Amino acid sequence: MNSFHDLVKHRRSIRKYLPQVVEAEKIEQILQCALMSPASKRTNGWEFIVVDNKELLGKLSACREHGSGFIANAPLAIVVTCDTLKSDVWFEDASIAATFIQLAACDLGIGSCWAQVYNRSYNEQETSGMYVRELLEVPEHYEVLCIIGMGYPDEERKPYDEEKLSYEKIHHNTF
Repeated sequence: MNSFHDLVKHRRSIRKYLPQVVEAEKIEQILQCALMSPASKRTNGWEFIVVDNKELLGKLSACREHGSGFIANAPLAIVVTCDTLKSDVWFEDASIAATFIQLAACDLGIGSCWAQVYNRSYNEQETSGMYVRELLEVPEHYEVLCIIGMGYPDEERKPYDEEKLSYEKIHHNTF
């Protein structure tokens, strides 16, 4: 990508992936970007679980009723968690880190898609977060924000059409 604007314009949610493994160097670059993401008071409460085990990816894909099935066919997923004891704005900090992960992946030619875990249900008795925490042995005082499935794209998505952006949502000085 030539510019940040181009990167944002071309980053699209990719849910279909080639069976190709994502190289360790690229995973490392993506994780470095996550570790450099801003956090309130530099608390850095976020933590990331890299999952490339096919069986675990399949189990993660079942963390909610709809919207996470694509993870089963992803060669890689990063689970974004945050220590709720370190920050009262853990949700924002973890969201920023997850966004950095997706932008870094796109910059490296890796497709990704965010599957929301926080505030979602696995079943009537268990939240998606509880399911993922138990599956991946995440401590109780951590919240699981999302799972980002990623891999080399096996689908093509057109970049955003700037002419169709919702400019009416932009206000100056007052609403």
